[in-house]
Amino acid sequence: MTSPPRITVIGAGVFGLASAFALARRGARVTVIEERQVGAGSSGGHVGALAPHAPENWNDKKALQLASLLAARDFWADVAHVSGRDPGYARLGRLQPVPDAATADRLAARIEAARLRWPADCGMSLTDRPESALVPDSPSGLWLRDGLTARLSPRAACAALAGALDALGARIIEGHRADPDLIEGPALWACGTPGLLRLNEDLGRKVGQGVKGQSALLDFAAPHSPQVFADGLHIVPHADGTTAIGSTSENSYDHDRPDDQVLALIQRAHAICPALNEAPVIETWAGLRPRAQSRAPVLAPWPGRPGHLIANGGFKIGFGMAPLIADLAARALLDGQTDLPRLFALP
Repeated sequence: MTSPPRITVIGAGVFGLASAFALARRGARVTVIEERQVGAGSSGGHVGALAPHAPENWNDKKALQLASLLAARDFWADVAHVSGRDPGYARLGRLQPVPDAATADRLAARIEAARLRWPADCGMSLTDRPESALVPDSPSGLWLRDGLTARLSPRAACAALAGALDALGARIIEGHRADPDLIEGPALWACGTPGLLRLNEDLGRKVGQGVKGQSALLDFAAPHSPQVFADGLHIVPHADGTTAIGSTSENSYDHDRPDDQVLALIQRAHAICPALNEAPVIETWAGLRPRAQSRAPVLAPWPGRPGHLIANGGFKIGFGMAPLIADLAARALLDGQTDLPRLFALP
């Protein structure tokens, strides 16, 4: 009888953990090595907005993201079942204020594109009476809503994945740095911003960089409400009675800690949703989110290292793309599938 394949996953953020889960679910003997702790990087934030790209001007990136968003419900339900832990997933939709009548007229094309591209129960529509405990101010008295957007608690999701891996017999080794030259056999490198910087050095070109993001967690309960997107800000009510707001995108920064920009973020959220004005701030967060030069996730072989695969560059859509990346990574490492989407190639 053939023994189960041994796979090493380096990095315990959402790409690494989700891929390790997909591998273990298919019978692989998986070891996850994490330099710090589970969810220590950008996967340890607050927001967890699984929001789609606009449905018009359709392209491969939007199609792949849609496939992953639609796979998310079953993926996270399986994680919850195996681990006995709630990752905080719910597809409750999203509200966006419409600034004026002219914008409302233009949104007809977007609504039609959603009808054509998305499942019937996930579409877009305009409403003048949003039913929610958290409604953003709208100058026009209209809101665009969709049924595709979902939420996830990033930390709870990482904890649930870690619990599921434990239940499946996988190992997670925290506080240990992995050296590419010392790893034998198939390996998946999902190391976030440090991984992109290592690739820049190893390949002698810029593959990607870290972009600082900041967010805040408020004590405001609206667990059954759709999330809000306005003025570039995500406002996401979670199942545990908190509401997350975020995030900034800072290409230049002196440190990776919260600073005054997160205070401005909170003030913007107050202006968008006055119901949040009296909500206490539980915590602020900052971290470096990995962005590839292509602005798409990377899932590709590591040049010059046979059997080594890279999963990185989730940036703002990492949790949304995790179910698809995990499935493709498992197929590549276990079945030798080489026809990975060209969109995910190394920049």
